[in-house]
Amino acid sequence: MSQFPPTDFILTNSSIEGIEIYKPAPVIDDHLQETVDFKCPQCGAVTAYSIIDGGLKCTHCGYYEAPKSVTVGRGAQQFEFTIETMERAIYGWGEARKALECQNCGAEITLPVQAMTATCPFCASSKVVHRPASQDILRPKFLIPFKIEEQVCMKIAREWLGSTWMTPKELRQAAMVADFIPIYLPFWTFDATATSKWQAEVGHTREERYYDRSSHEWKTRTKTVWRWESGQVQLPFDDVLIQGTRFISRLLLGRINVYKFDGLVPYEPSYLAGFQAQSFDITLESAWEESRSEMREVTRRECIAKASSLKIRNFSMDLDFDGETWRYILLPVYVASYVYSGCVYQALLNGQSGEISGQRLVNWKKVWLVIAALLSPGVALGLIGFVTLLFAGLGVLIAGVGFLILIIGLVISAIVFQKAQGLDDV
Repeated sequence: MSQFPPTDFILTNSSIEGIEIYKPAPVIDDHLQETVDFKCPQCGAVTAYSIIDGGLKCTHCGYYEAPKSVTVGRGAQQFEFTIETMERAIYGWGEARKALECQNCGAEITLPVQAMTATCPFCASSKVVHRPASQDILRPKFLIPFKIEEQVCMKIAREWLGSTWMTPKELRQAAMVADFIPIYLPFWTFDATATSKWQAEVGHTREERYYDRSSHEWKTRTKTVWRWESGQVQLPFDDVLIQGTRFISRLLLGRINVYKFDGLVPYEPSYLAGFQAQSFDITLESAWEESRSEMREVTRRECIAKASSLKIRNFSMDLDFDGETWRYILLPVYVASYVYSGCVYQALLNGQSGEISGQRLVNWKKVWLVIAALLSPGVALGLIGFVTLLFAGLGVLIAGVGFLILIIGLVISAIVFQKAQGLDDV
């Protein structure tokens, strides 16, 4: 007689009194590893990852636990684009976390369970909802731990924000009080070898003499001679970095993406203790397509550089990729969002190197006033010199000095204008 209920069935709710109903027991996903809770074994308080010491440290009693992971750097394992790879992948954060879902921009960030954050780090909105974080997401395989402490981050940020007079005073004040939140952001890295065969018409100029019948003279003219050229280029690509989130400015993030991959370590939940983290919302397939586009453009430029002349037309290229591999990693970033005149601005700081970038609205009224002040002396002296030309050579001297001052003012004004454009190009 068979066992009832079967071992893989469990009792469930029944709408009919006296009738028991069983359903298949939920399948335990082997990919979802047991989550851990970071409590101090000495005093029971919550511990957090220490940037200074590089391990778990209790802020209550000072207990320290060294990290279990060792640095693997660029030797970190890479994965092929196969179904088997995804089937072997591990899912979940490896620790109990809660999710913060922003109702304004749609971003979702995970936090330590005990965190009390009430604002979105990406848009500064307080319209957020807290819930348990999902554990059915792909787990990062590697990360680069934070190396820049919060105090150092704030020092860099204050120097950066106060380094220009071109931004409105109120904007600098709003930015100065903004919190720089340490968060691990998702990234994909790709390796591949690109092999390309190319051909194009390449033009070479040469001088030739010809007889001009109208003038009855021999003259020289430049002629372009076109001929077909072809070749092959093979380029290895290593660690092409593609961001895994759409909630951070691509331009700002690109300016601080100077990470040293020698600092990669295997993912351990302990590194996230006390920190926010975000899972990817740009899929592996989308990131790979973007990576391929970047590789394709680099390869195209390399092919063109192989031609014997810069004059090229009818260029074509056949491109194949080989040895494609990928990694899903987390990288440390400090994020600050602040609101000025109803607009949200972001500032980012690389948590490994300290590189900083951000949006700094330019006060163009102030910039144009400064440019006018720089040009006014030269223009004024020039006018005075023109008026006094009647008095011997005095007017010429004044006009000459005015012209010199005007040139200097124009050079400085161009530098000021270019710097203002650089601040206002995000």
